[in-house]
Amino acid sequence: MKNDIVECLLCPHQCRLAPGERGDCRVRYNREGELQTLVYGKACSLNLDPIEKKPMFHFLPGTTILSVATAGCNLHCKFCQNWEISQANPEDLENRDLPPEKLVQNALSLRSPSLAYTYSDPIVFYEYVYRTAALARENKIRNILVTAGYINEEPLRRLCKVVDGANVDLKGFTEKFYREVCSGTLKPVLRTLEVAREEGITLEITNLIVPTLNDDYNLIREMCVWIRNNLGPEIPLHFSRFFPMYKLKLLYPTPASTLERAREIAREAGLHYVYTGNIAGNPGEKTSCPGCGRIVIDRAGYRVEAIHLNNGRCGFCGREIYGTWS
Repeated sequence: MKNDIVECLLCPHQCRLAPGERGDCRVRYNREGELQTLVYGKACSLNLDPIEKKPMFHFLPGTTILSVATAGCNLHCKFCQNWEISQANPEDLENRDLPPEKLVQNALSLRSPSLAYTYSDPIVFYEYVYRTAALARENKIRNILVTAGYINEEPLRRLCKVVDGANVDLKGFTEKFYREVCSGTLKPVLRTLEVAREEGITLEITNLIVPTLNDDYNLIREMCVWIRNNLGPEIPLHFSRFFPMYKLKLLYPTPASTLERAREIAREAGLHYVYTGNIAGNPGEKTSCPGCGRIVIDRAGYRVEAIHLNNGRCGFCGREIYGTWS
């Protein structure tokens, strides 16, 4: 008797699906014993953004990036800002037919040097990302993942061969937080960060600080030390401000002082590039040279005011600055 159960090996959930069943992500399903995706070429969101919005501060600053998403996500964060699409079934959204060839042509027409796979999570529309990124590279367009990094190692390494950078959302630093707030686990995300570093793509990290849930300064220090020891002091870290959202509407916004203290802790731990996000006018949005301390990228919100770099080096002291600059 034929066994029609299929196991999805894309992410750590490794869903085992009977015919007709969908995975935890809502967009991968068992069709008569074959695992298929419901969102290949089905974009529910398409926007031209400043690359600083991703946030990617060390990747072609001041440029635009064409950003695309489909429905679905393999995590279920209670604070998700894009829950309307990440927690939706694809058939419940307005989707446009946007195959890889058309998406790349849109980027070329808009003269956008990069594509971002973002808003929900590109892991769940993996096949669409892979084919589009490969085609984009043939057309000299760069590719960026904005992701929670909840993916198994083998498909991740394959994907890293066709992408140029990633901002990985490191949501907290305990298994308890991941389990209770995000419906996931921490260890695979840490492995994703290590693999991305090993594969040589330009890596940045975002940590959304949620009051009362992951704002413990001792845990923030542990996280920063882990980043320094396992990824290196050059990897940029963005501390982002939480605003009441989705299932956490009764919480209060992150105090600016909390983000500023987190930035101090990260710098004390030896990280060179530490930023604060969602706080207008905060000095934590500028890039300073770790060598001479001068500002090499001056930002105001998503706008780049000035760049003082020469071939990826500080324009004042000549120190190399981590990132992709040309």
